[in-house]
Amino acid sequence: QLVESGGRRVQSGQSLRLSCVASESIFNINAMAWYRQVPGGRLELVASITNSGVTNYTGSVKGRFSISRDNTKNTVSLQMNSLKPEDTAVYYCAASDIYSDYDRASRYDYWGQGTQVTVSS
Repeated sequence: QLVESGGRRVQSGQSLRLSCVASESIFNINAMAWYRQVPGGRLELVASITNSGVTNYTGSVKGRFSISRDNTKNTVSLQMNSLKPEDTAVYYCAASDIYSDYDRASRYDYWGQGTQVTVSS
């Protein structure tokens, strides 16, 4: 129900745009988010966006990443600029009909399969 795309290997300082297409049955859900995970690490919220457009970012990506959603295309995107090697991870799209605690991965009901982003120095 959530399908991500756009992950690939890039050089440090470059930009990348991830996209997540949601099925009709869940796109109107309130909260959509991007999480990331490194091998052996826990899921980390990167950014979230509500149906009304309220966004939230983790500190390390503020000013570099931007989350957006296009309700006409059932898509949520993550524009990543000035990428750093520490941004290397598998990025997951997530969705849930929640109105708080957007940074708690356990609150999300729907997850994509993940897309690998690798940033080399």
